[in-house]
Amino acid sequence: MTQNMNHLRVFLCPLFVLFCILTIIPSVYGRKLHRSCNKHHTSYGDSCNSTTIFDILCFGAKANGVSDDSKKLLAAWNGACKVDGGTLQIPSNHKFLIKPVTLQGPCMARVVLQIDGTLLAPSKIGSWSKSNLFQWLNFKWVQNVTIQGSGTIDGQGYNWWAPMKSKHTLDIKPTGLRFYASEDIVVRDIMIKNSPQVHLKFDNCGGVKVNNVTVSAPGNSPNTDGIHLQNTRDVEIMHSNIGTGDDCVSIQTGCSNVHIHHINCGPGHGISLGGLGKDKSIACVSDVLVEDSNIQNTLYGARIKTWQGGKGLVKNITFSNIQVANVNFPIVINQYYCDKSICKNQTGSVAIKEVNFDKISGSYTTQPIHLACSKEIPCTDVDLSDIQLKPTRRPLEGYQLQQALCYNSYGNSKGELVPSSLNYCLEKGGGGSIHQISRSYNELC
Repeated sequence: MTQNMNHLRVFLCPLFVLFCILTIIPSVYGRKLHRSCNKHHTSYGDSCNSTTIFDILCFGAKANGVSDDSKKLLAAWNGACKVDGGTLQIPSNHKFLIKPVTLQGPCMARVVLQIDGTLLAPSKIGSWSKSNLFQWLNFKWVQNVTIQGSGTIDGQGYNWWAPMKSKHTLDIKPTGLRFYASEDIVVRDIMIKNSPQVHLKFDNCGGVKVNNVTVSAPGNSPNTDGIHLQNTRDVEIMHSNIGTGDDCVSIQTGCSNVHIHHINCGPGHGISLGGLGKDKSIACVSDVLVEDSNIQNTLYGARIKTWQGGKGLVKNITFSNIQVANVNFPIVINQYYCDKSICKNQTGSVAIKEVNFDKISGSYTTQPIHLACSKEIPCTDVDLSDIQLKPTRRPLEGYQLQQALCYNSYGNSKGELVPSSLNYCLEKGGGGSIHQISRSYNELC
């Protein structure tokens, strides 16, 4: 009997030692991993012990706005991406310095990026490598992602806006927040400000909703578009305040089914389609509705701009119920767009048809309407209805009041129009040959 007990002890003792090792080591490691988080309690509770909430502080972020927390953000994203209903949390009252990162999918299920603190881009241009000059926060191949919260995405772009002396940074400035090849995206409630270039870009995306977002940059900051769309469909942008140094919303080629409403735009260049057709490229934009919005203290209001020499078609575009104040050019179609002092004249143009400017009222500082359509391919089916535009008391410095211009523009004038010259601005008809050209361009799209 004693001999059997001795054999049992010899067998059990190693098992007991192994059990202790397996129990103690994870416990010590776990305490070490979460030690930095025990002091941080959020509205979600103790996030460091959660299986679905991935607080960046729990991954060792310094949160002082100086130390690089990029890898900690990536680690938290990878955690949230791999669970059902994960939330990446950026807690309030903290600043996180983030260098250019790509947050990549696909993820297991919907992911929420809860930004209640502040994400900071590097302020010094020298902190950006040449390979990372295209975007700062890059979301790639994601689905069912929501970005929300009371916090701020700060691109700290001041140093990028001054004239550059270094050749490699002259023409390349990073976009702040970009979604690429992604579906079902929601961005709401947050502030995005001072991006080096475009603030929020959607590229090759579908199913986009932007709601109650503030986008802000100085009016003299170059190329800092608020929201930029390209090759993106099924978009709704609403109840947001956008003021930058360029277009409040820019709609580029490949976009369709875009609805923009209840936007406050200014300063900036207004709400624009284009420029389209650069370098003789094919451009296609259709089914865009901009309504119930205010545009104030901007260079342009409702605008369509195309380059000479391009091909393609812009159709079924409506700007409706737009209030403008101190806008240089409230209504614009410009098929001679040029971003230099002189551009070479070229034949051909992106065709424009079925454009409705409806219930646009307020004050202008230079010219109420400027429709400069292509000599070879006129604009067709352009409607002006219930336009009420009056000059401000005096034009801006360097500008003089000009009469309305409608060159090679065909369509109809409806309702009460102010100035009264708008009643005779558009040409009637257009002829079968013009519509035939438009139909041939429609086949390209």
